[in-house]
Amino acid sequence: MANEKYKILVSQPRPLTDHNRYTDMEEEFGVTFDFHQLIRLDGLDVREFRKQHINPLDYTAVLLNTRVAADQYFRICAEMRITVPDTMHFYCLSEAIAGYLQKYIPYRKRKVFYSENNNFEELLPTMNRRPNEKYMMVVSENYSDDVIKMLASHKITVKPAVMYRSVPAEWDKNEPFDYQMVVVFTSTGVTALHNSFPDIKSGDIAIAAFGQNTVAALRSYGLEPDVQAPTPEFPGITSAIHHYLENLQNK
Repeated sequence: MANEKYKILVSQPRPLTDHNRYTDMEEEFGVTFDFHQLIRLDGLDVREFRKQHINPLDYTAVLLNTRVAADQYFRICAEMRITVPDTMHFYCLSEAIAGYLQKYIPYRKRKVFYSENNNFEELLPTMNRRPNEKYMMVVSENYSDDVIKMLASHKITVKPAVMYRSVPAEWDKNEPFDYQMVVVFTSTGVTALHNSFPDIKSGDIAIAAFGQNTVAALRSYGLEPDVQAPTPEFPGITSAIHHYLENLQNK
């Protein structure tokens, strides 16, 4: 199976830490992960944001699923001349995102919580210990509501706050696209993939997709994901990819 020639494109920024789930899989399966975003992220201006009638200070906690979300939250607050209170809690999808918050705030374990395995469901015990918390989640314009629905099923209400939008970016024609798998996280990323490679078909390349909206976007272009998350078995995309590579190795 997978050897050093099996290359996987992850359409997200490279993780901040040198050792992560992707490097673990590189060592275990002999694959190579490259990180290259298929989208461009543009922040909403304050005028656009105010149309949602959201005051960040009405919430006691913020959910962050990317470093971009953290950047956009603090940018909007600064542009609205809001001082983020020391009492604000941050629930982060990963330790890397939690660590990134040191760019903006003093890091304190009592106010910053993170998942060990890129899964907000792991934070439910912490959330349940704070029944009076009011949650806001920083999202992009075409966001997936999978996390919000999951938390709602546990009687935790989360207000989505759109602070940025994703725009498809074209693949540089001078850059080779020699991958055996591509990992996409948003419907906009799927559109960018289709725009850059309109002739791509299921079977030409393995496709890993995170989120129901991403899967729906793939199917709208006649593409079927080979790897999908979140599912009850694989809440995170890295665990789903690991399972796929394990099966590939055993063939």
